[in-house]
Amino acid sequence: MADLFAEALRRIAVLDREVVEITVRTLAISACATLVSCAVFVPAAAAVHFRRFWGKNLLIGVVQTMYSLPTVLIGLLVYLLLSRSGPLGGLGLLFTPEAIVIGQALLIAPVIMGLSIATLQGVGPGVRDTALGLGASHLRADLAVILQARHAWATVVLMAFGRAVSEVGVAMMVGGNIRGYTRTLTTAISLGVGRGDNAEAVALGIMLLVVALAVTVLATAAGRLSRGA
Repeated sequence: MADLFAEALRRIAVLDREVVEITVRTLAISACATLVSCAVFVPAAAAVHFRRFWGKNLLIGVVQTMYSLPTVLIGLLVYLLLSRSGPLGGLGLLFTPEAIVIGQALLIAPVIMGLSIATLQGVGPGVRDTALGLGASHLRADLAVILQARHAWATVVLMAFGRAVSEVGVAMMVGGNIRGYTRTLTTAISLGVGRGDNAEAVALGIMLLVVALAVTVLATAAGRLSRGA
């Protein structure tokens, strides 16, 4: 075990090309998925929060229930959509980084929506009421609430990114684990163990742990900043 970890740390210290390439690719794919999902589902969360409609509480409950949505289920859904016989098969996206981005964006959508709604609920109603009382339109009043919670948005983004970067089912099913193209930290770890390259698997595992710890530390710091604002 000592020799195994020593070899893993050596590969990290010398910036082993395979380890660095997989780590950078993983961060890039998960960052893109987070940005895409935030661009779609943060406005959706705002629309749910600021509007009154029948079934609103039920919808929020469903979104929160989907926090732990199995990654393989999303992977299967995206695979069926992008396969040759699927409705989006003509785009040729299956087994590409773009397919992983789509899958991860869908996977973290409930996290983004749920945390965004909770963030907006944390802003007192007085902010919106004051804005409306000063003559602001409903849209400007909504924006005032969103800006009031600005420090909390970092936590939403980081939590979603952490969920994306640590998943394996979507990346494996729609990415194909292709070396130099769609291989990510989680799929590479699985492959390394399967083929007996434990040193590389441990090195990649350490990198994944470092990323997870960094996300946790930043999310905690963002949360403290939000509470102190």
